[in-house]
Amino acid sequence: MPGYGIERDEAGMLPWSYVEERMAAARNYWLATMGDGRPHAAPIWGVWHTGSFYFSNGAKSRKGRNLAANPAASLHLESGDEVVILEGAVENVSDQALLAALDAAYKQKYQVSILGGQVHTLRVQRAFAWREQDFPKSATRWVFG
Repeated sequence: MPGYGIERDEAGMLPWSYVEERMAAARNYWLATMGDGRPHAAPIWGVWHTGSFYFSNGAKSRKGRNLAANPAASLHLESGDEVVILEGAVENVSDQALLAALDAAYKQKYQVSILGGQVHTLRVQRAFAWREQDFPKSATRWVFG
């Protein structure tokens, strides 16, 4: 994180489990998409399942139209004190066994089905996390192939 005086020292950096715990525990997430040259951010529901984030939306919604035009997205939690930001590309989910597992997890979490719209996953390419209480020492970045 250039400009924040963050050294390339691993002392104080966060483990990946920090991200997974917060993603699994959160109820609300913010998804930012880009379409027709304008950014769009909206709160969404979703589930962290087997190390990935899943959500659904309508194909005709602003998010759906944006993702059809450009699958790049940024997802973050509500907290500015315990920050988790994921960046990557959104892909459609069609595997029936996975959809059934996601639906069960989503129903347990929100008491509604995830299958009301197109189900997506965010293929994380970069992730960022930090705690406000010990920033910048805890600032951590992961890059995935």
